[in-house]
Amino acid sequence: MNQAKSIRIFLADGTVTGIRHGEIVNWTGQALYVPRNRFSDLKNWDEAGKPGVYFLFGEDDSSGEPLAYIGEAEDVRSRLQNHVANKEFWNEAVLFTNKDENLTKAHIRYLEARLVQAAKAAGRYRLENGNAPQTPSLPRCDRAAMDEFFDNLRLLLGALGHKLLEAVGRPRPVENGTDTDEPKPLELIMQRSGLVARAQLTDEGIVVLPGSQATDDVRASLSDGYRKLRDRLIASGVLQPQGTGYVFAREHLFNSPSAAGAMVCGQACNGREYWKDNEGRMLKELEEAGLI
Repeated sequence: MNQAKSIRIFLADGTVTGIRHGEIVNWTGQALYVPRNRFSDLKNWDEAGKPGVYFLFGEDDSSGEPLAYIGEAEDVRSRLQNHVANKEFWNEAVLFTNKDENLTKAHIRYLEARLVQAAKAAGRYRLENGNAPQTPSLPRCDRAAMDEFFDNLRLLLGALGHKLLEAVGRPRPVENGTDTDEPKPLELIMQRSGLVARAQLTDEGIVVLPGSQATDDVRASLSDGYRKLRDRLIASGVLQPQGTGYVFAREHLFNSPSAAGAMVCGQACNGREYWKDNEGRMLKELEEAGLI
């Protein structure tokens, strides 16, 4: 079971768009969030001139696909200065260092390797990294300390707005009158015109599962925004041709049941009526009955 955490975020200039300093209570790590156009302000932050790991965030200009780069450096601020000159895609950076002097080169290389592995497994962003770094060997006690550092870093990065390291969606259970540490996910099914799609409701939206079918018949009611989303899913390989339609090759998170439903049936739809549980109850009914 996950433990509750207290996070403190300091807004350096009193706005949420400027530099932010983040920390978890009783943890020696710390984070700095900086927009690219405020990078020069880091010269005033000693926290940035230490060994650590960092993230660059941006998006693909043509597809709108989110992009990220993960790196490590013995002086993070200096390395980021190099990226200002040599990497165009990013507009936000988040760096993590330690309040003490105990992060060594081996430690940050270990963290970098774990971070790249976790980001690839989550699949939320396209990584701009080339080859995946090798995980260096560390003494058992150091490895345990860095694994704890990784867990706290992951939480704080998410709190600063980037869920790069988070597995897609925490399952939402159906109310069953009992408390469980590991809730059973609410499974949903959509059957339209011979198509069958399966999904899970999560805290972030709805995850359509691999093997779900989707039509190749796009109706006039499908909005331009949903048409572009569909094209991106096909281009990225999430939707792959199968028979006379498409199939979800891997899971994909949608922020609403209607968006997920539109990708399956190729037309505008009320996802809260189209998606049903295994007993045939509409998602709308489950919400109105307070079961989720």
